[in-house]
Amino acid sequence: MKVEHLITKMNDALGWELRAINMYAHYAANVKGIHRLQLVPLFKQEVSESMMHADTVRNAIVKLGGICATERNSEEIIHTTNYKEMMKESLHTEMTAAKVYGELLKLLETGNDKELFDAIEQIYLSEVRSVEEMRLLLE
Repeated sequence: MKVEHLITKMNDALGWELRAINMYAHYAANVKGIHRLQLVPLFKQEVSESMMHADTVRNAIVKLGGICATERNSEEIIHTTNYKEMMKESLHTEMTAAKVYGELLKLLETGNDKELFDAIEQIYLSEVRSVEEMRLLLE
């Protein structure tokens, strides 16, 4: 496993976390109506979770001797006040993040850093749980 490839994939994950922080904060501010009661706390929780994930990934990148991305993933954040659209975008973001972390885990399987593998695996499992939660909320 090339360290440069691993750092690139970790920066990809970091970019998605930075995007999620912006998206969920935006949606928490813009959700309207009765759905605000449930979705504002959910979106704020996702912001907090994404910040913790980003911190873990940043520390790992630095540990590997890399330079951390400072820009979010460039995929557009859709502005809407429609809660179903927010949930669809949230599901898409969580599915993409889970995919990126799954790919990262495959890269880490062949390495000797068990601590890093475990940390990324915990983030991956968290993303998978978020995918399921968003999916259920859309039903």
